[in-house]
Amino acid sequence: MFKNVALWIIIAIAMVMLFQLLNNKQPIRTEISYSEFIAQVTSDNVAAVTIKEKKINGETSDGTQFDTYAPDDAKMVDLLREHNVKINAQPADSTPWYMQLLISWLPIIILIGLWIFFMRNMQGGAGNKAFSFGKSRARMMVQDQRKITFKDVAGVDEAKEELEEIVEFLKEPSKFQRLGGKIPKGVLLVGPPGTGKTLLARAVAGEAGVAFFSISGSDFVEMFVGVGAARIRDLFEQGKKNAPCIIFMDEIDAVGRHRGAGLGGGHDEREQTLNALLVEMDGFESTEGVILIAATNRPDVLDPALLRPGRFDRQVIVPLPDYKGRMEILKVHIEKVPLADEVNLEVVARGTPGFSGADMANLVNEAALMAARAGKDKVESADFDEARDKITMGKARKNNAITEKEKNMTAYHEAGHAIVASMTPFATPVHKVTIIPRGMAGGYTSLLPEERSYESKDHLTAMITLSMGGRAAESLVFGHFTTGARTDIQHSTDIAQRMVTVYGMSEQIGPISYGKKEEAIFLGKDIATHKNYSEQTAVIIDGEVRKIVESCYKKAYEILNYNKLLLDKMAEMLLEKETILAVDVDNLVKEYADEKWREMATVNAVTKKGEAGLTD
Repeated sequence: MFKNVALWIIIAIAMVMLFQLLNNKQPIRTEISYSEFIAQVTSDNVAAVTIKEKKINGETSDGTQFDTYAPDDAKMVDLLREHNVKINAQPADSTPWYMQLLISWLPIIILIGLWIFFMRNMQGGAGNKAFSFGKSRARMMVQDQRKITFKDVAGVDEAKEELEEIVEFLKEPSKFQRLGGKIPKGVLLVGPPGTGKTLLARAVAGEAGVAFFSISGSDFVEMFVGVGAARIRDLFEQGKKNAPCIIFMDEIDAVGRHRGAGLGGGHDEREQTLNALLVEMDGFESTEGVILIAATNRPDVLDPALLRPGRFDRQVIVPLPDYKGRMEILKVHIEKVPLADEVNLEVVARGTPGFSGADMANLVNEAALMAARAGKDKVESADFDEARDKITMGKARKNNAITEKEKNMTAYHEAGHAIVASMTPFATPVHKVTIIPRGMAGGYTSLLPEERSYESKDHLTAMITLSMGGRAAESLVFGHFTTGARTDIQHSTDIAQRMVTVYGMSEQIGPISYGKKEEAIFLGKDIATHKNYSEQTAVIIDGEVRKIVESCYKKAYEILNYNKLLLDKMAEMLLEKETILAVDVDNLVKEYADEKWREMATVNAVTKKGEAGLTD
């Protein structure tokens, strides 16, 4: 802000000075001899004069300005008086000539100095930027900035343990070197976005007590050839001077992509940068005491030479947190958030499968904002529920213009999902059903899953059956289909295709994987899927996918057909309340379900397990 204000002040001063310079119109003055001056006075042509030492400035009767230089003439003043010339006298200048020169040039000097100052600052404060391209832009963290420690990191215990070992290497290297062990040169943090890779690196900086340099992979990419490689060399040079130290490079895939995956071959600027990085990490020169920690969510595109031992000795996986991890992350983020007594963090953690650490932080923040907006003193369960729905599905469109007919159809659609989920073994339990539109969905059924490492065929089939519940309800009640089930159909087809072509769960196809991923050399890796099977096999695959989806649809239709009364009652409650919870669904099932299917629902309460999902 100071720079902007000062810049405008300078521009204003320059404009005023230029305006004064242009408007300071000095009269044209004529230089005459002293003899001619005396002749003009004698002829009564001089109206006034100004005498300053021996210099005379005068004005004739017709207004002409003139200058002359007078010798020591004692009779000149008497002559001027005789001819009624107005006489003005000025004292001699007491200011030295060099001060006059300084005063006249000072504004220009100040303007030039300020212009140079602002140009240097706008170019990054490193003088002429043309001479600083090869300098590394790494930021060195000081002790006062290291406020993040391992206590602030939750949900990634295994990754934290490995990095704690790196910190111990730096603090007590002799403990490991006495048996011939060497400190790892590089650690690669791999995981989806938002899982806490950068946070872990900041925690290492806070715990290690050594110099810590932080830089992004994109800081090495410039339009000039050789700049990235020069910055790599300068970065490691700084690291060697401050050893032992840690260099953290975020988003290393910006410079570490597989060589030969772009135009330009070996002369590509990015590849030159990568070559410099490879040499600095493990070349002829030793980099003892310099540990490089890098983070990426695309390890598949990194060059193999970068991943080998000696460069990145360790790859630390930072996965999406499981139920236990999400609980720990919630506990970290709610420390300064007042919670109502009825808030159950276990329900919140179980209802957010697939959420990263960043998502969980956003969830707590959104819930706090919603509670504050409503004027509450504490954050309630409803706020967490609303925050989760907003993050996953979008903001509720309460003012959306919807007809009664469409609202009625949405109620039956979502009731169909809920009833099929309640009466299908191995299906994911229902958490909430609503007909309030969110995002692109007219309503949705929220599921409350339990964590699992593997998927069974029974569970996948149950999820397809659950997805088909909405379409089956539309067909049973209204006798026709709508576009509201488009996402359900797409979700069901994707699961069925993976069951047939990836998981080997089709009896006719058998345990064979179809659809090989291929690498696109100019775009990266794993871009497209290659059709590595014949047309006859494709027909069989299509038939198996159709068979799975259609059988699940028939099962969903059968459940709803036997429980038509339950479907009507649940739709009525949805139209009345707009949102119903799992306890409402269970009560309706107990009261209105068909006897045969009621027993199935009772058994299902024990066997229900599944993975996260929102069915709209």
